[in-house]
Amino acid sequence: MSIRSAAIVVSAGKGVRFGGLKQLALIEDRRIVDISLSIANKCVDYVVCVKVPGVDFGELEADIIVEGGTTRSESVRAGIAKLPDQVKWVLIHDAARPLASIGLYERILSRLEDGAPAVVPVLGITDTVKEVVGNKVVSTLDRSRLFRAQTPQGFQRSVLELAYQSHAITTDDAQLVEEIGIAVEAILGDENNFKITTSADLQQARDLVRDRGIL
Repeated sequence: MSIRSAAIVVSAGKGVRFGGLKQLALIEDRRIVDISLSIANKCVDYVVCVKVPGVDFGELEADIIVEGGTTRSESVRAGIAKLPDQVKWVLIHDAARPLASIGLYERILSRLEDGAPAVVPVLGITDTVKEVVGNKVVSTLDRSRLFRAQTPQGFQRSVLELAYQSHAITTDDAQLVEEIGIAVEAILGDENNFKITTSADLQQARDLVRDRGIL
């Protein structure tokens, strides 16, 4: 089988704000990491799971499992290093976003196949946004130009590897691409594709699955 597309599912966070390993929390009877891996497997040819070092995650639906580093950037680099040579397109996804849809993956892959160097799903901001320094408001920003970035973020493999030659630390892969002067294309994200950071986020995801059957 030809392996053209791959996903790196990053599940190496320690869940400090959550109070534990959120990727192992359950939605219905499935762990968050398992849900994220299952969706990725439906959409790409090869899946890399990057997990917390020294923690037994048990069985995982991935082609290869690697241990992450002390930062997200180190974890992504560990995943990139394990990609098969023939992979052309890479999607990087946070396991803590288990409600990413197949449709979102497909839209990102379609843009990569059409030649986009990098693709990021985004959502607009409805609130007024203030820039604050200390406890002082210094400006009101134009929200029509501000967006919330999501994952999966998609890249031509060559672009991703070039961006990650930097030793910078970031929580957003596309930022490294921006910093080397390569255009990043934005597409519409999905409101259900939120990141589980707190116990309230987990309950929201559980409610969505129970009430709408979106998995």
